[in-house]
Amino acid sequence: MILLTLLWLTLPFGVGFTIYLLPRFKRSLGVLGGLVSLAYSGYLARLPAPATLTLVDDFGVTLILDSLAAFFILTNALVTLAVVAYCWQSERGQSFYAQTLILHGSVNAALISADLISLYVALEVISIAAFLLLADSRGDRVLWVGIRYLFVSNVAMLFYLVGAMLVYQTHHSFAFQGLEGAPAEAWALILMALLAKGGVFTLGFWLPQTHAEADSPVSALMSGAVVKAGVFPLVRLALLIEDVNPLIRLFGVGTALMGVVYGVFALDTKRTLAWSTVSQMGFLLAAPPVAGFYALTHGLVKAALFLVAGRLPSRRFSDLRETGIPLSLWWPGAVAAFSISGFPLLSGFGAKVLTLKTLLPWQEVGMNLAALGTAIIFAKFIFLPRQSQEKTKQTTGFWTALALLLGALVLANGVYYDAYTLENILKPLATIGLGWILYWGIFRRWSLAFSRAPEQFEHLLGAMTAMLMLLFWLGWSRWEPLF
Repeated sequence: MILLTLLWLTLPFGVGFTIYLLPRFKRSLGVLGGLVSLAYSGYLARLPAPATLTLVDDFGVTLILDSLAAFFILTNALVTLAVVAYCWQSERGQSFYAQTLILHGSVNAALISADLISLYVALEVISIAAFLLLADSRGDRVLWVGIRYLFVSNVAMLFYLVGAMLVYQTHHSFAFQGLEGAPAEAWALILMALLAKGGVFTLGFWLPQTHAEADSPVSALMSGAVVKAGVFPLVRLALLIEDVNPLIRLFGVGTALMGVVYGVFALDTKRTLAWSTVSQMGFLLAAPPVAGFYALTHGLVKAALFLVAGRLPSRRFSDLRETGIPLSLWWPGAVAAFSISGFPLLSGFGAKVLTLKTLLPWQEVGMNLAALGTAIIFAKFIFLPRQSQEKTKQTTGFWTALALLLGALVLANGVYYDAYTLENILKPLATIGLGWILYWGIFRRWSLAFSRAPEQFEHLLGAMTAMLMLLFWLGWSRWEPLF
């Protein structure tokens, strides 16, 4: 198992660097990296019990292999394969495919890391690879967005590293379990960094502009797979350490509600999708035991929607309502929107039912409101008018990517087929119906522009400081359920 895992873990990096030597095979090598992860996720899913691997020595690299990681790895594989297929007929150079594979491999590493230093290295490589992909378009605006993302991420991870040192000082171990009994300062520093990396709650204001300004394939990668690498360790900590579980769930509810409020009033298609990503990360954190299945359905949906959004004639909903959109773009976007809204026959339905059933009583009101807000957000896409005649035909690569993502949405119904009961079907349909009524009756005509001041660079750093102070206060106040 150790040899197989190491081969799978290092292959994307080796193949990624090989692309620079064999640029003619860049597309085929990109597919190879995704297919290997696809096969490995199936191997993990069939493991009879979680496996923990310790490399080097007791203070070295620790890996956890289980079904939770399998869902996230499967998501990463499918999104990467879809992006490679989408770009197949484009003129993108070897650097794009190489960085895509390096990003893919570093996300995989973050998903199985069970010690603080291995996770730190993986998250830092993710930041660098994501920045290089953002900067690949070479536009001045996108370059600044990439630098901002890199700086915010690196500042957060500097705090994380200090927290990891405090954990080691206490237990002489970097294992995740060492956080139990660690000083409150260590908890505050590590949690703040991971919250920022995952775009959670008020630390997620970096995400909308970053995802919206990137090229659509890069947006699909970041929203479909990359952002989950920051959220996954929080999910893992909530499952490993019982005392921190309520805090993670609380941040999940707050993030889900904040994301839908901003998403409902967003006027730009890609910013709407980006704010929806913030909200959906809240769903993952609100119900850690079933976060894997929800991450899979969200990754497939959001990758599909960002790829569709990149082909739309305009990013503004007001323009799209006047001109309409091609039917070839409307129906795949509508299928994805139906899934994330919780419509039956698509796996988003089962994931949402399972998530809402796993909530604690105090979470139910907030998360049901977030589900209603999600239906309102995606009504904006579902009810866009269709053009009678299409001016351009979509490429084979586009249809291959969408077939992969949407086909997986249908097949993933088998993960939780018990969701299909009359009661479970009626509640999501009622939520979607109410969301559509509110959209047509109120939100379609109600324009409310939120200030973008919180997204400014200095305010992003200020939010990190404020969150760190809050977490320090929670630790120093000796709130026993959390620390």
